[in-house]
Amino acid sequence: MAEQNTRLGILMMVTTTFIFAVQDGISQHLAREYNVLMVVMIRYWFFAAFVMTVASRKAGGMRAAAQTEQPVVQAFRGILLAAEICVMVAAFTYLGLVESHAVFACYPLLIAALSGPVLGEKVGWRRWAAIGVGFVGVLIILEPGFGVFRPEATIAVASALMFALYGLLTRFVARKDSAATSFFWTGIMGAIAMSCIGIWFWEPMSSNDWIWMGALCITGAAGHYTLIKCYEVAEASAVQPFAYLQLVFASIIGVSIFAETIRTNVAIGAALIVAAGLFTLWRQRVSS
Repeated sequence: MAEQNTRLGILMMVTTTFIFAVQDGISQHLAREYNVLMVVMIRYWFFAAFVMTVASRKAGGMRAAAQTEQPVVQAFRGILLAAEICVMVAAFTYLGLVESHAVFACYPLLIAALSGPVLGEKVGWRRWAAIGVGFVGVLIILEPGFGVFRPEATIAVASALMFALYGLLTRFVARKDSAATSFFWTGIMGAIAMSCIGIWFWEPMSSNDWIWMGALCITGAAGHYTLIKCYEVAEASAVQPFAYLQLVFASIIGVSIFAETIRTNVAIGAALIVAAGLFTLWRQRVSS
């Protein structure tokens, strides 16, 4: 039965990465036409409604989901993720899906590197070596020593760093709070923060783009739903390596729909990052 659950979990993770890649493609399309803050704000309105619906159907309802002993950290987590999404969508408009995701793939390595000083976890020399290899991959993608370095390339790096910090804080609050509580605070605080900022950047949208916005909201909710189900039926360590497929799916969308190209240095750098990330996940599983 456990094997069947793991297989189902892997299928759900693959589905999740595909849905999120499609969501990123839609985000790129909308962010090229409208202000990023407005796009993310509307997306969060739907996300918050989804979060409240999920919470209301569980025992204790929304009041139980909102209960936490660490409201400041939970609130900061939610705001941080909303800010990270804004930065990542901005990266799509400057770099495209392929290069943004190639750099963003280093976030598990950042989590591993920061888990020591932030969470007090032990990181052995093998994982430090893998982290080093992964960052070499990032440098190969960014090409800081060749020609004119593009400052916009650092946007994806900033997004990966923010998401890594979000991941660490999620692990930190999980010591006291349930996943349902963290999920609730993520959606609600993100929606509040984005509404306070995004409303000032409102722009009228065409009817066709409202359809795309609806698709963006639906894919966001669907992706989080399949991710929740994924972790319900399988251990995170078993399915996490398949999260790298989002890079593959996003690259396919970037090349086939947005006419992006995969430069040789990006392919080599991404391969190093993914290989280092998979090794880090394997070492974490072995040592735990």
